[in-house]
Amino acid sequence: MSESKSGGYCMVITTAPSREEAEKLAQGILENCLAACVHLSDIRSFFFWDGEMQNDDEVSLFIKTTKKRYDALESYIQEYHPYDVPEIIQLPITGGSPEYLAWLDAMTGSSK
Repeated sequence: MSESKSGGYCMVITTAPSREEAEKLAQGILENCLAACVHLSDIRSFFFWDGEMQNDDEVSLFIKTTKKRYDALESYIQEYHPYDVPEIIQLPITGGSPEYLAWLDAMTGSSK
């Protein structure tokens, strides 16, 4: 694996309450060059909130970006997400094809 000048890559996971909200977040993330790609997946979530068990349909966003863009991405999600406390989890990408990683750099402006 080759690492870019950005110092690495990561995938960020968040969830949204609906397909419409997920698509709106994904479009804003991409339009602001905060990520190169966002995958959406319909899921069912079970969790405790306000002391009660919740059981909700949600949409997961799997966001591929660079570590250099992570702080701006997290800030964007915090500002535009409809939840009071959105899930924001950063997972390191420890490998990948050089061409794909170069594309991540190019799409996020991290190769500059």
